[in-house]
Amino acid sequence: MNRELISVIEQIGREKGIDKEILFEALESALLSASRKTLGAAENLRMHIDRKSGDLRVYCRKKVVEAVADDKQEISLTAAKALNADAELDDELELEQERPPQDFGRIAAQTAKQVILQKVRDAEREGIYSEFAGKEGQILRGIVHRIEKRNVILEIGKAEAILPEREQIPGERYNPGDRIRAFVLEVRRTAKGPQISLSRTHPGYLARLFQTEIPEIQEGIVLVKATAREAGERAKVAVASTKRDVDPIGACVGLRGTRIQVISRELRGEKIDIIEWSHDPSTFVARALSPAKVSSVVINEIAEGEGQPSALVIVPDNQLSLAIGKKGQNARLAAKLTGMRIDIKSESEIEAERSPRDPSVAADRAALASLPVGAAATEALVAAGLGSPAAIMKAGRERLAAIPEVGDEVDAIYLAAEKWMASHGVPDSVSVADDDVRPDSPESSSSS
Repeated sequence: MNRELISVIEQIGREKGIDKEILFEALESALLSASRKTLGAAENLRMHIDRKSGDLRVYCRKKVVEAVADDKQEISLTAAKALNADAELDDELELEQERPPQDFGRIAAQTAKQVILQKVRDAEREGIYSEFAGKEGQILRGIVHRIEKRNVILEIGKAEAILPEREQIPGERYNPGDRIRAFVLEVRRTAKGPQISLSRTHPGYLARLFQTEIPEIQEGIVLVKATAREAGERAKVAVASTKRDVDPIGACVGLRGTRIQVISRELRGEKIDIIEWSHDPSTFVARALSPAKVSSVVINEIAEGEGQPSALVIVPDNQLSLAIGKKGQNARLAAKLTGMRIDIKSESEIEAERSPRDPSVAADRAALASLPVGAAATEALVAAGLGSPAAIMKAGRERLAAIPEVGDEVDAIYLAAEKWMASHGVPDSVSVADDDVRPDSPESSSSS
């Protein structure tokens, strides 16, 4: 051993990014394994390489006994006291061997090589894991190295990371050599070394892009409070300002939309709605359904641990489809953003639900109640749109027979409805038209 060894170890340490102390310990362990043939069992042996000179020393640990039975494992009390005056029985002393081995042989050298390589690999893997374990939730840049079964393998420094197919933006295509950014989803140890999983669809990726591209967010002036995404299609981001004179939406959009366009291009043209976050749940839900205009929001608070809170949102009739969105996308994203279950109804739907309170409707229900109809059949008739004697007369016996709850009472109900109309002086023509026929329909024209 000499100073050349020290230089080699320091060079390997720099190239591999491994602490040279780890390499020294690996070499000591390898040499100890290789010297078993000449030194015997290595349980009580230790090798030490001087970090400055490169000299190799071998130490043997022996137990202090009264009578020595094995001189490789034991030392007499008298000899031990000669070396250390404080030695006592059953103590262990570490003694330096006088002649460390100089020639290990071919097999021993191969063993030493394997041990060193394994230690170096383990050290490299541990170094990679330590480097990336603290980067979960951050954005990394990588170069596409290869594609395996639609999973993209990226080179990120000295490590490789995987972008699974399920974490890729739909429709996005990758080629070897492409430079892409991705969100670190998970870093975990495996038998083959650390596995780094990436994502381009995670909502956290969108939040990190906002932080990267918008200075006000980096400085803490604007905060990203919540995000929701359907990758490659649409996203919603709730932002808030810590200063009254700073518009959080304007800061994120940028001059003529320059800032938000950069983020949208990174996400393959994903449409991003930026809304202002609010402490008031009703206001927040109304804003989350943007660009739809909301008439009112009713929050149904749920006790902690009992389930998800819900919100009933009432919108103008012409805003219903916009509030729900294409295939329900706008409503889904709003629910994810707010963490609530959102029910959306139009004003006309709400009015229809409240309509039994209307005097004319109440009169129809009273008339229906005077007929020989049971409670279950009454509910079924109302549900079928036959909530009055006039409606029953118009529907006819065939439609009445199609309602299971009516059963064999078709004729009785029909005749009772006819009798009621006659007793109240309602002409037959009214039973055919009234509310149910449009003014411009053929029936309307013929009756006039």
